Amino acid sequence: MSTVSTTTTTTTTAAAPPPAAGAPAARRRTRRSLSPGKRLPAAGLIGPLAVLALWAAASAAGRLDPGAVPAPWTVLRTAGHLWTEGTLATDVATSLRRAAYGFAIGLTAGVVLALASGLSRAGEALIDGTVQLNRAIPTLGLIPLFILWLGIGETFKIAIIAIVVYIPVYLNTHAALSGIDSRFVELAEVQGLSRLAFIRRIVVPGALPGFFVGLRLGVTGSWLGLVVLEQINATSGLGYMMFQAINYGQSDVILVGLLIYGVFGLVSDSAVRLVERRVLSWRRTLNG
Repeated sequence: MSTVSTTTTTTTTAAAPPPAAGAPAARRRTRRSLSPGKRLPAAGLIGPLAVLALWAAASAAGRLDPGAVPAPWTVLRTAGHLWTEGTLATDVATSLRRAAYGFAIGLTAGVVLALASGLSRAGEALIDGTVQLNRAIPTLGLIPLFILWLGIGETFKIAIIAIVVYIPVYLNTHAALSGIDSRFVELAEVQGLSRLAFIRRIVVPGALPGFFVGLRLGVTGSWLGLVVLEQINATSGLGYMMFQAINYGQSDVILVGLLIYGVFGLVSDSAVRLVERRVLSWRRTLNG
């Protein structure tokens, strides 16, 4: 009888799963549950499409005043009319050209100044304080002064857009450069890397995350600055079209301009985010 009992106990013990085998799986499940999960397809369009659906439903139900907030189909019909029989195509091309020139100048200035300030103490002493002072001054408050300096033509508009763009690009890139771990610098010195190799292998990868944050802010800032500038002493552009529509109470034309600005902003930001994911694909983040 004792033998049977011993055999039964041994068999039961051998059949039980080892406790250590289930613990790692449970921990893995816990870690996965804290993650935001897989990215939804076309996630950036869900919010705008939801707003558009609510706008259309409220218009169809008669909850919105057509004179103040026209229905989406009215706005689309107005956009088609302006494109075929008006100057919408010319205004769009003019706005794109202004935004592109100002953005290119601001982006170049922001990157160059950030590198000069972030990689040299002398450059930081000369540049950083000046940029911080410029940041503290409202950029749109510089418009009267720039009109006196540059006139009311295209030059002052492009200059203001460039200032709006270069500040966030500089600030975020400079912050990323300052945040590079000093141990990487020491490692580069031990390895005997040249200045060029140090910038290529340490500085650029370390600064790219901050640079892309500044780039996205700069893209958005270029459109925000443009919509204001095109309502000041302009004879073409989307802002000028919207300003003229105010005089005639054409809310549908104003909404056409706002929607085009919104589409431009969304598309340009999405393009920057796509490039960012491709370039920084080596990072393991919650967004990845």
